[in-house]
Amino acid sequence: MADFVKLRFTKMQGTGNDFVVIDATRAPFVPEPALLARLTDRRYGVGCDQVLVVEAAGGADVDFDYRIFNADGSEVGQCGNGARALARFVADRGLSTQRRLTVRTRSARLQLERLDDGQVRVNLGAPRLAPEEIPLRLPAAPHYQLELPGEGRVAFAALSMGNPHAVLRVEDVDTAAVERIGRALQQHPAFPEQVNVGFLQVQNPRHGRLRVYERGAGETLACGSGACAAMVAGVLAGWFEPQVQLAMRGGALQLEWAGPGQPVWLTGPVETVFEGELEWPRP
Repeated sequence: MADFVKLRFTKMQGTGNDFVVIDATRAPFVPEPALLARLTDRRYGVGCDQVLVVEAAGGADVDFDYRIFNADGSEVGQCGNGARALARFVADRGLSTQRRLTVRTRSARLQLERLDDGQVRVNLGAPRLAPEEIPLRLPAAPHYQLELPGEGRVAFAALSMGNPHAVLRVEDVDTAAVERIGRALQQHPAFPEQVNVGFLQVQNPRHGRLRVYERGAGETLACGSGACAAMVAGVLAGWFEPQVQLAMRGGALQLEWAGPGQPVWLTGPVETVFEGELEWPRP
């Protein structure tokens, strides 16, 4: 007879970007592809955009390590909304009483701050603009162009926020071909690690609207690192001021960026949806 373990989890969401969060600070979490598929499946499992795993700090320079898994089982290095969920999670679970935390992902060190109004502010670090840091197989340029089958030439900005992003300016996010262009650009060989594709509608210098087609997840209701990438692209192009509100389908996020070499700050709400246990065969 199969031996099962009960995996405890917490379902959380930030502006509609939802997560299953696992506490692996005391016992390791084994990211089996089948288990990740079950946790992310919205019909046969729990359902989420990404699985977040909180681990004990691997060094004295951080409070926690944390890993981010997409629905397709791939591990990524950045998730701004996930970082906000993590800050709330460790406080609610009694893992830390600190209002300010430093956490490490596969590719970044992030600073998190819980605010008095319940929102969480995250320092996602400075954007990386060099093609080799994104990575992007094109010569460096303020804006790039690629020929996409059936779409013609598409212009975009590209940068890394610890994960690769392309940002396209559109007239109206409601009518933008998000899935079609997002999928085609994401799979283009110019992006060897694929790319998150943002569709940005600039309303005025301090407000915009954004939709994001994410690697390994498709379009989500919100994307924190995608909002940061859109903010950076907008400031560099002269469309935005240093403080901007971006409305996504799941809600609004506040962004701050003082310019090249400076970190991008992301602020927004986060909440726990429910807690539960999942039976799974013991590894």
